[in-house]
Amino acid sequence: MPAPLLITADQVNCLIHAYFLDSGFQHSAFAIRMEGRLDQSPHIKKHIPRGELIELLSKALLYSEVEAHWKGDELSTNCSAPFSLLDTHACSLQPLSSTNDVREPSTSKANGDTAGKRKATTPSEDARAEKRARKEQDEKDAQMNVDGVPAPKPKPKDAKSDTPQTLPEPPAKKLKHKPSVIGARPGAVRFLQAHKTEVFVVAWNPATKGQLVSGSRDAVVNYWAVPSGSNNDSTVPIQPTLTLSDLTKDSQADLTALNWNHDGSLVAIGSYDSILRICTTNGETYFKDSHHKGPIFAAKFSPSGQWIATASLDSTSCVWDVKQKRIHRQYRNHGVACCLDVEWLDDSTFASCGADTIIRIVSLTATGPLHTLEGHAGEINSIKCNPSRTRLASCADDGTARIWNIENMHSEKALPASVTLTGHQQCLTSIEWCPSAGPGEHELVATASFDATARLWDTVTGDCTKVFADHTKHVYAITFSPDGRHLVTGGGDGSLIVYEVKSKEKKWSWYTGEKSGIFEIDWQSWGNTSLIALALERQMVAIVDPGKVPALQSS
Repeated sequence: MPAPLLITADQVNCLIHAYFLDSGFQHSAFAIRMEGRLDQSPHIKKHIPRGELIELLSKALLYSEVEAHWKGDELSTNCSAPFSLLDTHACSLQPLSSTNDVREPSTSKANGDTAGKRKATTPSEDARAEKRARKEQDEKDAQMNVDGVPAPKPKPKDAKSDTPQTLPEPPAKKLKHKPSVIGARPGAVRFLQAHKTEVFVVAWNPATKGQLVSGSRDAVVNYWAVPSGSNNDSTVPIQPTLTLSDLTKDSQADLTALNWNHDGSLVAIGSYDSILRICTTNGETYFKDSHHKGPIFAAKFSPSGQWIATASLDSTSCVWDVKQKRIHRQYRNHGVACCLDVEWLDDSTFASCGADTIIRIVSLTATGPLHTLEGHAGEINSIKCNPSRTRLASCADDGTARIWNIENMHSEKALPASVTLTGHQQCLTSIEWCPSAGPGEHELVATASFDATARLWDTVTGDCTKVFADHTKHVYAITFSPDGRHLVTGGGDGSLIVYEVKSKEKKWSWYTGEKSGIFEIDWQSWGNTSLIALALERQMVAIVDPGKVPALQSS
């Protein structure tokens, strides 16, 4: 007698909770976690691969298709009607060939048209994430018509099989980049391997050459001393100089933010456990506070390092006095909507954005917001100030970015209308300013999107000057080189791509491997030394030395 199938409500709730987190539905994930009492579940600490729920549903559809099309002792393959989770299947089977026909044993009984319909039934190689790429919709993209949008159909394969009742394996997706380092000298790419779960965030110390911190899903922070130049022996593994593994006992404590102050003496750590932590370069806890009642999405020091601002799911932003180690004030500027990001505009003024589609500009000395910036039609995911702190860029779920002139933000007069950047087909995940502009040139911003593209924009005219369409899945991370000569992108397809800003041409790319989305990129320079750090889904950090990539030296 076969073993019984066991499906419990607790298991289903954990799968749905993981799906919500992967899809960026933070409110829903928090609600089911509380109402389902998942903190008490024996399954909550188990690793659930991204896309697991969609994969299980896809397999259920495969079984339903076989069940509907099994005729006699063979599988009919000439039905063109799709299968859906919510719609009853209306079979369009054509009459089978005459039984008097002489047939060869069918090699496509289990494949047939289904090979085309299941180009990508397993979404687990796509990533989100934020910081778990808060936007994970890979499960919704090209999944065997699950959402009613047919995936591209490759030609059916005639793989022979003696057991036609066996379900077909989905054909592997053809990758654009092979898992190797091409066009670079030895040691150009190194891996830092110590994390046991996905790495979501990385941050270089701006003052200490080679010091890096990385944070992962299991709330572990690793400090690294990355050698460079003549000291960089690529044959010697790099081990963490310090590991903070006992930050919390909370089962949901994904690390979401790492931010150094200007002199590199303190690093702020944001987490799903709602606690703000500030640590020293030696890993000692300088300060921690549990004022927030929901996950912290952003934590940023003011330019002088006197203050630190945070954004949280609890609908508030908080400002702390770093020297006094106490909270200065908590702001509820977005109603009941969660606060998704904060950005300092000067040392006493910051902006916050949220799920309510608005941006608030707040002075630490004022009783209410100085200005309210409206125009977006979806959740605002990120805001960034330009180097001169005269303009603010925002990007949102409505597929647009906006440029706001904040030069007169301390005036009571209304700020000018924003410049709208339109062209992306799906929500935007991040936006970055180019750190330099030539004489007489307009400032540029770059955006990354779920539509698998990155774009370069003129922030004055609003024109898109280039669409970068080399990725095959969502683009999660984007940044410029410190000198502004290069733009680098990373996505759910595991590809790192470097473009030259002036020529807008691809200069170099590297494929990190299967199931290895790139969640965050930090490019830092100290004098003549320059290094790129990547937070990888593969439970590790990758370090790229641009000095060992000839294509990046000639531009």
